[in-house]
Amino acid sequence: MYVKLNKIKNLEDSMKQAIYFGILASLFFSVTFILNRSMNLAGGSYLWSAALRYLFMLPILFLIVYRRNQTAQVYQAIKKAPIEWLSWSSIGFGLFYLPLTFAANYGESWLIAGLWQITIVAGALLSPLWGKKIPLKNLAIAFVILGGVALLQLEVAARSSSQENYQCIVAVVMAAIAYPLGNRKMMVLCGEKLNTTQRVFGMTLCSMPFWLLVSWRALSQSGMFSLSQAIHSLLVAIFSGVCATILFFKATDLVMNNTKKLAIIEATQAGEVVFSLLGGCLLLGDTIPTMLGFAGLVIIIMGMIANSLTSTS
Repeated sequence: MYVKLNKIKNLEDSMKQAIYFGILASLFFSVTFILNRSMNLAGGSYLWSAALRYLFMLPILFLIVYRRNQTAQVYQAIKKAPIEWLSWSSIGFGLFYLPLTFAANYGESWLIAGLWQITIVAGALLSPLWGKKIPLKNLAIAFVILGGVALLQLEVAARSSSQENYQCIVAVVMAAIAYPLGNRKMMVLCGEKLNTTQRVFGMTLCSMPFWLLVSWRALSQSGMFSLSQAIHSLLVAIFSGVCATILFFKATDLVMNNTKKLAIIEATQAGEVVFSLLGGCLLLGDTIPTMLGFAGLVIIIMGMIANSLTSTS
């Protein structure tokens, strides 16, 4: 009985730790939306904004893994399944981040962060791909969160063209599906053979062909990036690419065998809306949402709290 109670306590502690990591990751992820919007306002190419993040991430992650003498394990894992590594890394990082930077052309940082919460529903709906049942309770709460997101988007429709809205929505939906799909596929592929930092390093390395193609396109289309864009991209690479990604992947690793809890951790990303709103309005002078927008924000926060509470039920 004591062993069983102790095991339950350890599971609860792991879940609390995972939620903490998830919320902290959402804080660092919000840097992406704020700085991408800043680079867009300064006239920087979204192609360079996307590619530079991962080009800067690679040497930073390499140094971290190298100092821990863990690079050989990563290379061995990639050699065993190179096609899977290249394809799912390009999807999880490439088809996630390129559309997301493109969407920064069409709205304030907090609006893109709000629309990004579609990933909560996408993550839950992808569960059958791994032979798991869709967590209906968490899916219902995810739709409540998306109800708040819908209110945020209503005011956008009033001050931008339908074509711009369509392009923005399609881009973010693509990113919202690619991110959990690539993350979960790589979790299954790596299992417990690699730790979180090793997995992020391996995925960054294997997404390089994708980013080199994007860099070539950016160079031929817009010329060389500016020093300001390079500095902004470096900050995104450190705070969002390294810190946030490792924190979020660590959170999902802690609950990787429980579909319900995995959905809860993915829902902590709704915190990005709050942090992006504060950062965008204070630092970039983003338009403050109307009362309708604030109502949507409150619904999102309530949905986050409800989703977290399901972990104890």
